Amino acid sequence: MYTVYAIKSGRDGRVYVGLSANLEQRLKYHNSGLVFSTKGYRPWHLLYKEDYKTRAEARIREKVLKSGYGKEFLKSIPG
Repeated sequence: MYTVYAIKSGRDGRVYVGLSANLEQRLKYHNSGLVFSTKGYRPWHLLYKEDYKTRAEARIREKVLKSGYGKEFLKSIPG
């Protein structure tokens, strides 16, 4: 199973969208500074997630959430 997720920076409120087969471990990586693109904006908090059976399905949804429509959808989520 694959999870498409959105995390929000506790530092400046920016939102990062990604996908992972192990969400719990991936969040630990983001918060420990092991992910180059997110290390400067820690701490990160889970904002949203969706589960998919295949990586291909998850990748399609990840692209949607990274689009303008997806960004507007994520902004509408309190958190």
